[in-house]
Amino acid sequence: MNTLRNKVQLIGNLGNDPEIINLDSGSKLAKFSIATNESYKNPEGEKVTDTQWHNVIAWGKTADIIENYVTKGKEVAIEGKLTSRSWEDKEGIKRYTTEVVCNELLMLGNK
Repeated sequence: MNTLRNKVQLIGNLGNDPEIINLDSGSKLAKFSIATNESYKNPEGEKVTDTQWHNVIAWGKTADIIENYVTKGKEVAIEGKLTSRSWEDKEGIKRYTTEVVCNELLMLGNK
């Protein structure tokens, strides 16, 4: 059961082109968000679609693939782990974020 700990799998569409960051250390980072949709019927019988946005980051070779082949609107399947972090912004306010650290990516849909 260890392989099920902190494992995230999502299928969704990119909201924007990925942001690619080349760090001084030589590492490459890709940052993007994907939207997942869930549909259900409300008490009146009307179809309602709920869209959730997920922040995703990827490193190394996965970031290379994202840089070269993934763009806004593309449907992707990702697998990774959920991480949270905090930092202080320029005004000294503590900020928090939760991200999916992608370790596997599958491009779906049309070529």
